[in-house]
Amino acid sequence: MAASKAEERTGVVVESLPNIMFKVALDTGGLVSGAGESDRPLLAYLSGKMRLHRIRVLVGDKVLLELEPYGGKARIIKRL
Repeated sequence: MAASKAEERTGVVVESLPNIMFKVALDTGGLVSGAGESDRPLLAYLSGKMRLHRIRVLVGDKVLLELEPYGGKARIIKRL
């Protein structure tokens, strides 16, 4: 079964939550917020490689996210 390419976006960590969860505000990148973008923070979790190598993510860090195609949560795959 072929895996589809997930959409990747950048964002800034707004809040740290328990169980390695974070609230992340997406960078708009010049997009109009009325075009399907929401102003509320997105719930995100750390990817397995970031947990394995103990990469710390703090409030205010810029991160690269992989968005799920159905909405909901996002996965933090890289700290920029």
